[in-house]
Amino acid sequence: MLNDILQPGLQVVFCGINPGLKASASGFHFANRTNRFWRVIYQAGFTKTLLTPEEDRKILQSHCGLTALVARPTVQAAELSSQELQQGAVLLIEKLERYQPRAVAILGKQVCHQAFGIRNAPWGKQEMTIGQTQVWILPNPSGLNRATLEQLTESYRELATALSIV
Repeated sequence: MLNDILQPGLQVVFCGINPGLKASASGFHFANRTNRFWRVIYQAGFTKTLLTPEEDRKILQSHCGLTALVARPTVQAAELSSQELQQGAVLLIEKLERYQPRAVAILGKQVCHQAFGIRNAPWGKQEMTIGQTQVWILPNPSGLNRATLEQLTESYRELATALSIV
């Protein structure tokens, strides 16, 4: 089981789609060695040091949080049903209304379409908000995503810059 890492006063909550099998088994977010999340948020300026999955709770020191849209672990997010994603969106909205971070970064464009009904959304900041929380769509850092590390970092840095983190 993968627990949320959330608290009041966060700058951003990174919302993955769902845990992979390794993350679920270990209890640490973004634990698969092919996932580039920890390197990307470090290079984009969200964290002062390169964290490991085993240090995932330290992300709170950088005023960032972690959650997943769906709790059920899978090998690939494509195994999730539209119903699971839509239910996950309802739960995510409840979490965001409770904690009210400045922004939420949903990691994947296709998932936004399925979960929230957002069609043809651009990457980056969205027009919609959840309460006072800005909604951003960023590329998923999974090793399955063909984006380069540099492309991912640049996308995430845009959010860090908008929040005046870097």
